[in-house]
Amino acid sequence: MAKTNIVDWTTITNFVVDSFVGYGIPRKDAEICADVLLESDKRGIESHGVNRFKPVYLDRIKAGIQSPVTNYEIVKETPTTAVVDGHSGMGQVIGYKSMELAIKKAKEYGMGMVVVRNSCHYGIAGYYTSMATKAGCIGMTGTNARPTVAPTFGVAGAFGTNPLTLGVPTDEAFDFNFDCATSIIQNGKLEYYQRIGHEAPAGTLITTDGTPFVGSSAEALKAMARGEAALCPLGGIGEDLAGYKGYGFALFVELLSAVLQDGSYGKSLTGKGENGEKVPFRLGHFFIAIDTDHFMGEDVCRKKAGDILREVRATKKAPGHDRIYTAGEKEYDIRLARKNGVPINESVQKEFIAIRDELNLNYHFPFED
Repeated sequence: MAKTNIVDWTTITNFVVDSFVGYGIPRKDAEICADVLLESDKRGIESHGVNRFKPVYLDRIKAGIQSPVTNYEIVKETPTTAVVDGHSGMGQVIGYKSMELAIKKAKEYGMGMVVVRNSCHYGIAGYYTSMATKAGCIGMTGTNARPTVAPTFGVAGAFGTNPLTLGVPTDEAFDFNFDCATSIIQNGKLEYYQRIGHEAPAGTLITTDGTPFVGSSAEALKAMARGEAALCPLGGIGEDLAGYKGYGFALFVELLSAVLQDGSYGKSLTGKGENGEKVPFRLGHFFIAIDTDHFMGEDVCRKKAGDILREVRATKKAPGHDRIYTAGEKEYDIRLARKNGVPINESVQKEFIAIRDELNLNYHFPFED
């Protein structure tokens, strides 16, 4: 097999949907899950795309810690808010329905907020803020995660990579969409680096003796699993480079992912039971939509936002650089560059073949030629 190979979007989409269906996900839900998963690859976010298809979703369904059938329960609701219990169903389905509900409330009342408990990994957070901006709303979302990030002056994982994701509609070809973890690097990026043999970037993890971790991504993941290393918050180790800022943002996401919905947090999100057995992760999310038509109007918002971004990009460039980017622009460029399909690395190619054969699906991939 080739080390990397392009698989066209039609083939990869159909295969992912059929595989999800083969694992018991209803087809309509499988289409949502596939759309969220592959949107990550379309934006060039390999850490959350097909690289995680098998280990994060299919393997967890097979292990019985994630339900392929999503029981989306609204346990409390007001005109502008809702509390949802996902009952350990598919996080993408829960996320999609929750942002859809927040947008619906925002369109009627100006603002809508939906909080979720007992969910699973919901894919790239930016998918949901894009839902909001396409509808003419400002969007916000975040999620807690297994505790792998150390607080400032700490050396053990106390909270997750906890993305704080923001979207604003613009009059450009791409909306402002700021989607990133509140840690320097996330687990998924290390897992992707492990697949392609990339070193763990220096200064992104701290060991239990308080020194920066040095080694491969595979070694970093093993050290984290043994409790010998933790990820660093944005800003890095200590206060000199303002690591406390990333720490504060991460805790804000942790709070909004647990306190309003009476959900799980911190060490209860490890996915391990008292005896080390696998258990559901029971993650929390939040979704906020603000309708621009309830203010000065969508057209005014889009033009003003576009004007601001264009002015920023037009400022003086650093030597050796001819372009300043705003959030969502690089992802838009990658989408255009990947119009013919998604690059699949050798490790994922093997997983695809195994899944196809396991489910007896009728697919022949380009990397098999």
